[in-house]
Amino acid sequence: MREEAAVGTIDSGFFTLVHSETTENFPMTRPPIPPFTDETAVQKVRLAEDGWNSRDPAKVALAYTADCTWRNRAEFVSGRAEIEALLTRKWARELDYRLIKEVWTHSGNRIAVRFAYEYHDDSGQWFRAYGNENWEFGADGLMQRRIASINEHPIAAADRKFHWPLGRRPDEHPGLSHFRF
Repeated sequence: MREEAAVGTIDSGFFTLVHSETTENFPMTRPPIPPFTDETAVQKVRLAEDGWNSRDPAKVALAYTADCTWRNRAEFVSGRAEIEALLTRKWARELDYRLIKEVWTHSGNRIAVRFAYEYHDDSGQWFRAYGNENWEFGADGLMQRRIASINEHPIAAADRKFHWPLGRRPDEHPGLSHFRF
């Protein structure tokens, strides 16, 4: 007689992972899953934005496959442990980080995203970064590849555009297109 595995969910505040005690038989999934529609691509991008705005490297790393590959600027990483380490370093130096992401296009299991974020360094200098990401997902909805190109420049504190309290961008806060970034 086969024993059923206990199935449950982890709600991290920015995405839900469906999992079980026996992950080899019941792998984690991260809805929405591909193929993406206009609606589910927007949902996926907003969930990613919310995750990154949490600045919690361990939780964010769970959105990626165990062997996910990244190109982030000039750094190449592979696997959740390296992703978590990169994000830990990133958010240790990019203080008061606020990010907005937007779908550029999507097809099948891929989404192209454009984004902008603002942060300051430990000297108080503010920066705005702009970039594009290409995402590829497995059938389980976990990201298996992320390719990011990012440019940034210093800005005056008075030129900041992202002023919501740290954490999730409020629904009423303008999106990226509003700023013409």
